[in-house]
Amino acid sequence: MKTDIEIAQEVQLERIDNVAEKIGISSDSLEHYGKYIAKLPLSLLNDKKGKLILVTAITATKAGIGKTTVSIGLALGLNKIGKRATVALREPSLGPCFGMKGGAAGGGYAQVLPMEKINLHFTGDFHAITSAHNTIAALLDNYLYQHAKDGFALKEILWRRVLDVNDRSLRSIVTSLGPSSNGITRQAGFDITPASELMAILCLASDEEDLRRRIDNILLGYKYSGEPFTVKDLGVSGAVMVLLKEAIQPNLVQTTENTPAIVHGGPFANIAHGCNSVIATKMSLAHSEYTITEAGFGADLGAEKFYNILCRKSGLQPDATVLVATAQGLKMHGGVPLDKIKEPNIEGLRTGLANLDRHVENLRSFGQSVIVVFNRYAADTDEEMNFLREHCENDLKLPFVVNDAFANGGAGAEEVARVVVDTIENNPSAPLLFTYDDGDDICTKIEKVAKKIYRAGSVSFAKPALDTIKLAEKLGMGSFPVCIAKTQYSFSGDEKQYGAVSGFDLHIRDIVLNAGSEMIVAIAGSIMRMPGLPKEPQANFIDYVNGEIVGLS
Repeated sequence: MKTDIEIAQEVQLERIDNVAEKIGISSDSLEHYGKYIAKLPLSLLNDKKGKLILVTAITATKAGIGKTTVSIGLALGLNKIGKRATVALREPSLGPCFGMKGGAAGGGYAQVLPMEKINLHFTGDFHAITSAHNTIAALLDNYLYQHAKDGFALKEILWRRVLDVNDRSLRSIVTSLGPSSNGITRQAGFDITPASELMAILCLASDEEDLRRRIDNILLGYKYSGEPFTVKDLGVSGAVMVLLKEAIQPNLVQTTENTPAIVHGGPFANIAHGCNSVIATKMSLAHSEYTITEAGFGADLGAEKFYNILCRKSGLQPDATVLVATAQGLKMHGGVPLDKIKEPNIEGLRTGLANLDRHVENLRSFGQSVIVVFNRYAADTDEEMNFLREHCENDLKLPFVVNDAFANGGAGAEEVARVVVDTIENNPSAPLLFTYDDGDDICTKIEKVAKKIYRAGSVSFAKPALDTIKLAEKLGMGSFPVCIAKTQYSFSGDEKQYGAVSGFDLHIRDIVLNAGSEMIVAIAGSIMRMPGLPKEPQANFIDYVNGEIVGLS
C-alpha cells in the first residue's frame, strides 16, 4: 500500500495559474510562490457568496478520524459531479508534524498539494506570525529595560513568546540572566505558535485595517496603576503589520485531482478557536459555488467555536454541517481498547454511538442540518457500516453516507457530494442559534458552553480565573465570546473520560484576555498551550533520501 507522500509525489501538478482560472482568477492577480503555490491578494474579495459547508467530527481519538481527508474528498466529489467547489483549510503546524501526526494535508487520494511544502514551511505564514509575536516580546522587554531608570515598570506582564515546536522545556523559563545589560530578569515562557493571539487575530481579521486595529488592542500587561498596557502604547503596530503583510493573504494550492484549495491560518481548536481565516473562507465563497471548511478536533471544540466565535463576528452562516465518524473512533468511545479497535465489535459500536448522538444533538441546537459521513478504513466491515447507517437514518433521521475518498479520490466521494447538495437544496440549515448571548456575563457564557455543549454538571473557577474575569469586565471585555481551551479527547476536562460523559465539574484554572482577537480564553483542566513530544516522535521517521522527503503523512 502506498504512503500518503508516495501518492502525493506521483501526482502531476498543474501550474497554479491554471488552477486559479478554474475559479475565475487570472494569473495576473496572483502573487506566485513558484510554479504550484500563490498568494491571493485581498483585492480579489467581493460580495459574491456561494454555499458554505462546515466539516466537523465526533470526539477525537488517538486512532484518528480523518476530518481533513473528508473535507478534501468532499471538494473532489463536488467537482466530480460538476459543481465548482473549493476547500478552505488551516495550515499545518510543524509541532504536530514532527510530533504525533507527521502531516496535516489530508490522506491517500484526498490531499492538498504540494504536501511537503504545505506541511513544512509553505509560504512562511507560521514563521511570520512567530517572528511578529516574538518581535513584540523583544520590543516590550527593551522598552522596560530602557525606561526602568525613568521609573516605568509593569506590575504584571502577560505576553509570552511562541515557537512552532513541541517543546515542554520552554513552558516556564527565566530570562535575562547575567549582567544588567541583558535586561530585567523575570519568569517567562513559551506557547506554541498556533496558540499565539496573533494567529487568532490573523484568522479573525476582515482586512488589513481590522488587522491593525486588533494588533493595537493586544494587551501586554498592567501598569502599577492598574491601567492596561497595549501594543498601541508600545508604538510598534506598524512594525508588526510589516511582518504580517504577506501572511494575511490566503494561499492557493491544489488537490490530488488539481482542484483549487485555499490553505490559510492554523490555530488549534483545543487551545484556540481552531478555524482557518475568515478572509480565506470569504475568498473561496466569492469564487466558488461551494466552499468546504473544517473546524479542528471534535464538534464540541472546533464547531462550537466556529459558530459561537467566528460566525458570530464574521456573519458567516453554514448551509450544512458534515459530522465525520469512524468505526474505530466510535469503538474507542464504546470502551474498546486501542489495540482491539480494528476488530469487528458491534457492541462496542453500539455503546460508542452515545458520543455521535451527543454531537448530533449539539449541532442541531445551533440550527444546523447535519449529514453523518462515515470515513471508511480498510478494516471496516459491511456489517458495521450497515449498523451505523440504520442508526443514523432510522433513529436519528439523518442522511448517512460512506466516504471512500482516501482510497478512490473524488470517485469515492461522489455520493457524499450528492447527499450534501441535496441537503442544501432541500433542507438547508436554519439561521444560526448561538449558545449564549453577547450580553451574558463571562461566567455565564462559560457555564452555558460547559453545560449545554459538554453536559457538565457544574463549573468551578479558581480564584485567579475569577479575578481576571472581574478585570475583563472592568476593562469592557464582557461582551467578548469565550474560547474554552480543554482536552480534545473528552467532553470533560479529563482526557481519559471517553464516550458521552456528563455531570462532571469543569474546572477553569485560568483566564487569558485576548483583547486583540476579542475573545476570553478559559483554560480548563490540565490542557497545555505548549505541547510536549511523545516518546517516539514522528521526527524519528522523517528524512531526506535521494532528493526526496520521506516520513510525512
